[in-house]
Amino acid sequence: MDSTRRDFMQHLAVGAAALTGIPTLGNRAWLNPASLAPQQGQWDVTWANRITNQYKTVFDCAEVESGYGVWRLAAWAGQWMDVMKATPAQLSPVLILRHNAIALAMNQAFWDKYEIGKRKNVTHPLTLQPTTKNPALLDEKDGIPEPFSNAGLHKQLQRGVIVLACNLALQDCVELIKSGTGADNDAARKEAIAALVPGVILQPSGVFAAVRAQEAGCSYVKAA
Repeated sequence: MDSTRRDFMQHLAVGAAALTGIPTLGNRAWLNPASLAPQQGQWDVTWANRITNQYKTVFDCAEVESGYGVWRLAAWAGQWMDVMKATPAQLSPVLILRHNAIALAMNQAFWDKYEIGKRKNVTHPLTLQPTTKNPALLDEKDGIPEPFSNAGLHKQLQRGVIVLACNLALQDCVELIKSGTGADNDAARKEAIAALVPGVILQPSGVFAAVRAQEAGCSYVKAA
Protein backbone atom coordinates (compact mmCIF):
# COMPACT_ATOMS: atom_id res chain seq x y z
CA MET A 1 0.00 0.00 0.00
CA ASP A 2 1.52 3.31 -1.05
CA SER A 3 1.80 6.17 1.43
CA THR A 4 -0.93 8.27 -0.22
CA ARG A 5 -3.50 5.52 -0.01
CA ARG A 6 -2.39 4.60 3.52
CA ASP A 7 -2.89 8.21 4.65
CA PHE A 8 -6.33 8.28 3.02
CA MET A 9 -7.41 5.07 4.73
CA GLN A 10 -6.20 6.35 8.09
CA HIS A 11 -8.12 9.60 7.67
CA LEU A 12 -11.18 7.69 6.53
CA ALA A 13 -11.05 5.40 9.54
CA VAL A 14 -11.03 8.38 11.90
CA GLY A 15 -13.85 10.06 10.04
CA ALA A 16 -16.04 7.01 9.56
CA ALA A 17 -15.62 5.99 13.19
CA ALA A 18 -17.22 9.27 14.25
CA LEU A 19 -20.31 8.35 12.26
CA THR A 20 -20.94 5.13 14.19
CA GLY A 21 -24.37 5.16 15.76
CA ILE A 22 -25.49 8.38 14.07
CA PRO A 23 -28.67 7.53 12.13
CA THR A 24 -29.40 10.91 10.56
CA LEU A 25 -27.83 14.18 9.51
CA GLY A 26 -29.42 17.39 10.64
CA ASN A 27 -33.18 17.75 10.48
CA ARG A 28 -33.61 15.29 7.60
CA ALA A 29 -34.37 12.25 9.76
CA TRP A 30 -37.90 12.13 8.34
CA LEU A 31 -36.75 11.64 4.77
CA ASN A 32 -37.52 8.31 3.15
CA PRO A 33 -34.86 7.68 0.48
CA ALA A 34 -37.35 5.75 -1.67
CA SER A 35 -39.53 8.86 -1.87
CA LEU A 36 -36.70 10.76 -3.56
CA ALA A 37 -36.49 8.47 -6.61
CA PRO A 38 -36.35 10.51 -9.84
CA GLN A 39 -39.62 10.99 -11.67
CA GLN A 40 -39.45 10.59 -15.44
CA GLY A 41 -40.25 13.83 -17.26
CA GLN A 42 -39.43 16.22 -14.46
CA TRP A 43 -36.45 17.30 -12.40
CA ASP A 44 -36.42 17.41 -8.62
CA VAL A 45 -34.38 20.46 -7.64
CA THR A 46 -35.94 20.87 -4.20
CA TRP A 47 -32.89 19.19 -2.64
CA ALA A 48 -31.10 22.57 -2.76
CA ASN A 49 -33.64 23.92 -0.26
CA ARG A 50 -32.36 21.39 2.28
CA ILE A 51 -28.80 22.76 2.26
CA THR A 52 -29.41 24.91 5.30
CA ASN A 53 -26.88 23.81 7.90
CA GLN A 54 -23.66 25.55 8.90
CA TYR A 55 -21.16 23.32 7.12
CA LYS A 56 -22.06 22.85 3.45
CA THR A 57 -19.87 20.86 1.06
CA VAL A 58 -20.49 19.23 -2.32
CA PHE A 59 -18.34 16.25 -3.30
CA ASP A 60 -17.94 15.84 -7.06
CA CYS A 61 -17.27 12.18 -7.89
CA ALA A 62 -16.49 11.45 -11.55
CA GLU A 63 -14.62 8.11 -11.32
CA VAL A 64 -15.42 4.72 -9.78
CA GLU A 65 -12.03 4.55 -8.00
CA SER A 66 -13.12 1.66 -5.73
CA GLY A 67 -15.86 3.89 -4.29
CA TYR A 68 -13.41 6.21 -2.55
CA GLY A 69 -15.22 9.34 -3.72
CA VAL A 70 -18.24 8.20 -1.72
CA TRP A 71 -16.10 7.28 1.27
CA ARG A 72 -14.40 10.69 1.23
CA LEU A 73 -17.69 12.35 2.08
CA ALA A 74 -18.02 10.14 5.14
CA ALA A 75 -14.46 10.99 6.13
CA TRP A 76 -15.22 14.72 5.86
CA ALA A 77 -18.32 14.41 8.04
CA GLY A 78 -16.47 12.50 10.72
CA GLN A 79 -13.49 14.84 10.67
CA TRP A 80 -15.70 17.93 10.98
CA MET A 81 -17.36 16.37 14.01
CA ASP A 82 -14.02 15.36 15.51
CA VAL A 83 -11.93 18.46 14.78
CA MET A 84 -14.50 21.25 14.45
CA LYS A 85 -16.77 19.75 17.13
CA ALA A 86 -19.67 19.98 14.69
CA THR A 87 -22.85 18.07 15.38
CA PRO A 88 -24.68 16.08 12.68
CA ALA A 89 -27.32 18.83 12.68
CA GLN A 90 -24.67 21.31 11.49
CA LEU A 91 -23.68 19.31 8.39
CA SER A 92 -25.14 19.64 4.88
CA PRO A 93 -23.16 17.28 2.61
CA VAL A 94 -23.99 16.70 -1.05
CA LEU A 95 -22.58 13.95 -3.28
CA ILE A 96 -22.62 14.08 -7.09
CA LEU A 97 -22.10 10.89 -9.12
CA ARG A 98 -21.30 11.73 -12.73
CA HIS A 99 -19.18 10.62 -15.70
CA ASN A 100 -17.78 7.11 -15.00
CA ALA A 101 -18.96 7.27 -11.38
CA ILE A 102 -22.58 6.95 -12.54
CA ALA A 103 -21.95 3.22 -12.08
CA LEU A 104 -21.79 3.80 -8.32
CA ALA A 105 -25.37 5.09 -8.44
CA MET A 106 -26.66 1.80 -9.86
CA ASN A 107 -27.90 -1.08 -7.72
CA GLN A 108 -26.16 -4.43 -7.43
CA ALA A 109 -28.70 -6.19 -9.67
CA PHE A 110 -27.69 -3.84 -12.50
CA TRP A 111 -24.02 -4.53 -11.80
CA ASP A 112 -24.65 -8.27 -11.93
CA LYS A 113 -26.80 -8.21 -15.07
CA TYR A 114 -24.42 -6.05 -17.09
CA GLU A 115 -21.12 -7.18 -15.53
CA ILE A 116 -20.12 -3.66 -14.56
CA GLY A 117 -17.25 -4.77 -12.34
CA LYS A 118 -15.60 -6.62 -15.21
CA ARG A 119 -16.33 -3.91 -17.78
CA LYS A 120 -14.78 -1.17 -15.64
CA ASN A 121 -12.03 -3.23 -13.99
CA VAL A 122 -13.38 -2.35 -10.54
CA THR A 123 -11.32 -3.24 -7.48
CA HIS A 124 -12.36 -3.83 -3.88
CA PRO A 125 -11.68 -0.71 -1.74
CA LEU A 126 -9.73 -2.61 0.92
CA THR A 127 -8.17 -5.64 -0.79
CA LEU A 128 -7.69 -3.92 -4.19
CA GLN A 129 -8.62 -7.25 -5.81
CA PRO A 130 -11.05 -7.32 -8.77
CA THR A 131 -14.66 -7.34 -7.65
CA THR A 132 -18.08 -7.76 -9.25
CA LYS A 133 -19.69 -5.73 -6.46
CA ASN A 134 -20.56 -2.06 -6.49
CA PRO A 135 -17.87 -0.86 -4.07
CA ALA A 136 -20.05 2.02 -2.88
CA LEU A 137 -22.63 -0.46 -1.56
CA LEU A 138 -20.31 -2.77 0.37
CA ASP A 139 -20.85 -3.13 4.11
CA GLU A 140 -20.67 -5.67 6.95
CA LYS A 141 -22.31 -8.46 4.94
CA ASP A 142 -19.50 -8.13 2.40
CA GLY A 143 -16.75 -8.30 5.00
CA ILE A 144 -16.19 -4.54 5.27
CA PRO A 145 -15.32 -3.93 8.94
CA GLU A 146 -16.27 -0.95 11.02
CA PRO A 147 -15.69 1.93 10.73
CA PHE A 148 -15.42 1.61 6.93
CA SER A 149 -18.84 -0.03 6.67
CA ASN A 150 -20.40 3.26 7.80
CA ALA A 151 -19.25 4.96 4.59
CA GLY A 152 -21.43 2.97 2.17
CA LEU A 153 -23.66 4.94 -0.18
CA HIS A 154 -26.81 3.32 1.19
CA LYS A 155 -25.75 4.07 4.76
CA GLN A 156 -25.15 7.72 3.89
CA LEU A 157 -28.52 8.00 2.15
CA GLN A 158 -30.14 6.64 5.30
CA ARG A 159 -28.42 9.41 7.26
CA GLY A 160 -29.93 12.04 4.95
CA VAL A 161 -26.97 12.79 2.66
CA ILE A 162 -28.14 14.35 -0.62
CA VAL A 163 -26.93 12.15 -3.50
CA LEU A 164 -27.31 13.39 -7.08
CA ALA A 165 -26.74 11.56 -10.37
CA CYS A 166 -25.93 12.95 -13.80
CA ASN A 167 -28.57 12.31 -16.45
CA LEU A 168 -26.01 12.68 -19.26
CA ALA A 169 -23.86 9.96 -17.71
CA LEU A 170 -26.94 7.79 -17.18
CA GLN A 171 -27.25 7.64 -20.96
CA ASP A 172 -24.18 5.37 -20.93
CA CYS A 173 -26.23 2.92 -18.85
CA VAL A 174 -29.14 3.32 -21.25
CA GLU A 175 -26.90 2.46 -24.21
CA LEU A 176 -25.52 -0.55 -22.33
CA ILE A 177 -29.05 -1.83 -21.75
CA LYS A 178 -29.97 -1.27 -25.40
CA SER A 179 -26.94 -3.16 -26.66
CA GLY A 180 -27.41 -5.96 -24.15
CA THR A 181 -31.15 -6.51 -24.46
CA GLY A 182 -32.25 -4.94 -27.72
CA ALA A 183 -34.64 -2.65 -25.86
CA ASP A 184 -35.64 0.64 -27.41
CA ASN A 185 -34.45 3.89 -25.86
CA ASP A 186 -37.57 4.52 -23.79
CA ALA A 187 -37.61 1.03 -22.31
CA ALA A 188 -33.88 1.11 -21.65
CA ARG A 189 -34.13 4.50 -19.95
CA LYS A 190 -36.97 3.26 -17.78
CA GLU A 191 -34.86 0.27 -16.73
CA ALA A 192 -31.84 2.48 -16.00
CA ILE A 193 -33.84 4.86 -13.82
CA ALA A 194 -35.38 1.93 -11.94
CA ALA A 195 -31.87 0.59 -11.26
CA LEU A 196 -30.71 3.73 -9.46
CA VAL A 197 -30.04 3.15 -5.77
CA PRO A 198 -33.18 4.30 -3.89
CA GLY A 199 -32.78 7.89 -2.75
CA VAL A 200 -30.45 9.00 -5.55
CA ILE A 201 -31.88 12.08 -7.29
CA LEU A 202 -31.39 12.37 -11.04
CA GLN A 203 -30.30 15.79 -12.32
CA PRO A 204 -29.98 17.22 -15.85
CA SER A 205 -26.19 16.92 -15.56
CA GLY A 206 -23.47 16.64 -12.97
CA VAL A 207 -22.31 20.16 -13.84
CA PHE A 208 -25.83 21.49 -13.23
CA ALA A 209 -25.85 19.77 -9.83
CA ALA A 210 -22.40 21.09 -8.89
CA VAL A 211 -23.26 24.67 -9.79
CA ARG A 212 -26.64 24.52 -8.06
CA ALA A 213 -25.05 23.14 -4.87
CA GLN A 214 -22.48 25.94 -4.85
CA GLU A 215 -25.23 28.52 -5.40
CA ALA A 216 -26.84 27.05 -2.28
CA GLY A 217 -23.64 27.79 -0.35
CA CYS A 218 -21.60 24.58 -0.65
CA SER A 219 -17.84 24.51 -0.80
CA TYR A 220 -16.64 22.35 -3.71
CA VAL A 221 -14.46 19.24 -3.38
CA LYS A 222 -13.24 17.12 -6.31
CA ALA A 223 -13.75 13.74 -4.64
CA ALA A 224 -12.69 11.32 -7.41
